[in-house]
Amino acid sequence: MIRRFVTALAFLVAATTSYAASEIVVAIRYLQAEGESHAHLFLYREDGTLLRQLTKENSGQDLDPMFAPDGETIVFTREIAENKFEYWTIEPKGGGLKKLDAEPEWYSTSKTSPYFGWPEMEGSGDDESAPGFGERTQKFRAPDNSVELILREVKGDEDDSVNGPQHGKHYVLRELKSGKTTEFPKIPGFEGAVEQLQLKDKNDRFLLEPPLRLAFFGVHLDSTEGDTDYALDLKNRRFVRLSKNWAAPFPLPGEPAFLSMTYVRYVPIPTTQKTANCSYLEYWDASLKTIRFAREGTAAVCYGASMYRPGKTPAAINIRRSGD
Repeated sequence: MIRRFVTALAFLVAATTSYAASEIVVAIRYLQAEGESHAHLFLYREDGTLLRQLTKENSGQDLDPMFAPDGETIVFTREIAENKFEYWTIEPKGGGLKKLDAEPEWYSTSKTSPYFGWPEMEGSGDDESAPGFGERTQKFRAPDNSVELILREVKGDEDDSVNGPQHGKHYVLRELKSGKTTEFPKIPGFEGAVEQLQLKDKNDRFLLEPPLRLAFFGVHLDSTEGDTDYALDLKNRRFVRLSKNWAAPFPLPGEPAFLSMTYVRYVPIPTTQKTANCSYLEYWDASLKTIRFAREGTAAVCYGASMYRPGKTPAAINIRRSGD
């Protein structure tokens, strides 16, 4: 009898301490064939399930949604005219829409969460003493001392002299324990690599959240396609392209997953012959499978997003349109 009571009590404690699933609010502007298109707020579960459209007013553009620190409300900006803004709040369940007299202090001071982006490239600035393309060798060691990435260029190699596809063919992945080396072109999915992306405001160049073990690389494609980014999967030894064009990975600390702000050029606008440069929020799991938070087959622009993760630190991951 006592044993059954203890078992039931343990089950009750486990049930009451389990955390709710994360939710993501995204400001999306679906581009339409005629008339003015408006950005509204949409609430998703992290598995991509659309829970509800939170705002529907067409009096302005709803931007930069952010979960309050307790996750009970969402504050957002409504641009009602050029450089004229209002601040509103709404509950995740869709009720409590209310205009605020001023933006809350926590909202104005919250910054964009750290993300991986292109670092300043050696030899690309005004410092003539810095080595230029084709003369650089950089080494980056993973924090767990498992691998080292040797980014070696060969002077006189035409591909190594520019930021473009096939750059990086002399880069090497070295196993620190065994000393075994693998040239990047022998890793499945390699198309080119120039800079190893760096976490904004930090020196981190690796994303290690077991079983996820990644490094990110960028390369310039051409003047039409711009840049693109790849995840180097250190666990499964493969390159995975994050987007047709550029993408910024946002780590989710404590989770084997990350978000990305993904940019795609020349997306067809439905029912027209026009195209647009679009942006989408995406979620990548430990297998590098991705979920896009937008309706399929649409041309859309993401104007900011916020993910609330009950029980995790930090609880909110914020992506501001301004990048601040």
